[in-house]
Amino acid sequence: MDIRALRYFVELVREQSFTRASEKLFVTQPTISKMIRSLEEEVGQPLLNREGRRFTLTDSGQVLFARAQEILTQMQQLETELADLQSLKGGRLALGMPPMVGHVYADLIRTYRQRYPAIELSIVEYGGRRIEQAVLEGELDLAITMLPTRETGALNALVLASYPIQVVLPAEPHWRERACVRFSDLRDEPLLLYTQAFTLSDRIAQACLDAGFSPQVAARSSQWDFLTAMVRSGMGVAFLPEPVCRRLNPEGLLLRPLLPELSWQLGVIWPQGRYLSRSAEAWLVLCREFQAG
Repeated sequence: MDIRALRYFVELVREQSFTRASEKLFVTQPTISKMIRSLEEEVGQPLLNREGRRFTLTDSGQVLFARAQEILTQMQQLETELADLQSLKGGRLALGMPPMVGHVYADLIRTYRQRYPAIELSIVEYGGRRIEQAVLEGELDLAITMLPTRETGALNALVLASYPIQVVLPAEPHWRERACVRFSDLRDEPLLLYTQAFTLSDRIAQACLDAGFSPQVAARSSQWDFLTAMVRSGMGVAFLPEPVCRRLNPEGLLLRPLLPELSWQLGVIWPQGRYLSRSAEAWLVLCREFQAG
């Protein structure tokens, strides 16, 4: 059913005059008459009881008038929502990031909210492996995570920053003397690692293998503060990115750089070859501004 025909019919009924309706719609009276006849043919029933220049609605006309008003209202709402999306006055953004990343990019998130307050922002915290899968499956529009990803052929990536990983040690005398720690020095140490859902956990395990030994994993956790609490208790050593180390209470802990250096490279990822919403494109624009600044 033609939307324009419905609009002409509704306006005719509201004005109760072909002349006034044609003036308001900026069309001729024969055009409106033609549209009404077309609707009646499509419905298969008369819509108007014509009495000279006056008319009333048939039963079918009353039903069509009521429904046509609803349809036109919904169409107007649709046009408004589409215009809002185009101008970023509405929309949604599903953003993923590992738990450690949130505080690093809190200012970036705040800037996005200030710039686009009408966009509904949903932030999901997953480990790096789960984040990659969620972006590929469309659960997330994009994400900030550790690079490089395992899905380099299916995901685009924009590097944001790189930070060194530090080893977190219990404050014991034999560690105090060291200015730095090599992975080979940790051969006999129990390690406190993130869960296997985290990219960093894989990188540390690989670094141990490169140093010639298999890591002795004492415990795993998804929470950096719990890992450091276990270090204080003497359970083993942990590894944290430098921005997270700045937030630690140093009591009972020693922080040392690693050799060879292991980097926590963070970036935005999004699927290759898939449509990006305007809200997601706006996030990428902001990230590029952050990168350039």
